[in-house]
Amino acid sequence: MKTLIYQLFSLLILLGSYSYSQSSVALFNGKDLSGWTIHGDEKWYAEDGEIICESGPKKGYGYLSTLEHYDDFELSLEFKQEANGNSGVFFRSTLEGTKISGWQVEVAPPCKLEHNSSSCRGDHTGGIYESYGRGWLIKPGFEKDKLLKMGEWNSLLITVSGSKVITNLNGIKMIELTDEKIGKGKGSIALQIHDGGGIKVKWRNINLKVLK
Repeated sequence: MKTLIYQLFSLLILLGSYSYSQSSVALFNGKDLSGWTIHGDEKWYAEDGEIICESGPKKGYGYLSTLEHYDDFELSLEFKQEANGNSGVFFRSTLEGTKISGWQVEVAPPCKLEHNSSSCRGDHTGGIYESYGRGWLIKPGFEKDKLLKMGEWNSLLITVSGSKVITNLNGIKMIELTDEKIGKGKGSIALQIHDGGGIKVKWRNINLKVLK
């Protein structure tokens, strides 16, 4: 009897581990761009366990989107900005060429104070922007901008569940937003490179946990 109970207990542990592994996805295999699609003429390539995006000759917008669609999830990744570094992570997004519909978690250089002014001109890393829609939905407070480490690796955690979105940069919550329109959204995850030229961003350890 004890042996049977032990076997059943071991089976439950095994099934639980299997269920967890099935709900966790490494979106980048560290070798190539399998599972992703390039949109636009900007440069996307895999090198030394990283995805790298660089501005091309046309200096336009570019995207790298997942083939699969994901609804509710926790997405963790690391990014390093070089040069300008203006980029972003889209979720529940769809693309027609380089026209993207969906929501962007901003990834951008730290803001800089205007000359002779206390106002900050920046791009609000960790904030949520609705592309081809309402624009900025929420921006982190100015004091959180110092959390971004330009030219170093930063960790970003994005949690999307129903109509709620939470972003964390380097372990600190940036925003929490509940939005009915987001709750109805469907689509893929996409990395962005901004237009304007002179941009280079590296990405690594891109992992997603599906939320039930």
